[in-house]
Amino acid sequence: QVQLVESGGGLVQAGGSLRLSCAASGRTFSSYVMGWFRQAPGKEREFVAAIRWSTGRTYYADSVKGRFTISRDNAKNTVYLQMNSLKPEDTAVYYCAAGTILVVTPAAHYDYWGQGTQVTVSS
Repeated sequence: QVQLVESGGGLVQAGGSLRLSCAASGRTFSSYVMGWFRQAPGKEREFVAAIRWSTGRTYYADSVKGRFTISRDNAKNTVYLQMNSLKPEDTAVYYCAAGTILVVTPAAHYDYWGQGTQVTVSS
């Protein structure tokens, strides 16, 4: 059974940093894309970043480029999202997702999802 477990969310002031973790288990993820999405109240779930596990190639939404970094630790089967220079508009529930896909931005392309972790950025 595939499990994705997020951690690392919390409350931070604008300009601060947080690192989210996504621990993956239940299968081999070497052929998967691991993605981070977020959903703010009243808004649709939106793509944040993704990484191809096999090659390490990364993808970012324009809104987070230069501020967020996605990475993976093969030994720990864990994906990270380092978030710097946080803004109040980054406030959302952040979700980890996994899928064997070519196009990484649509949420519907992903097969597995975590429960989410809340990130709140105060002004």
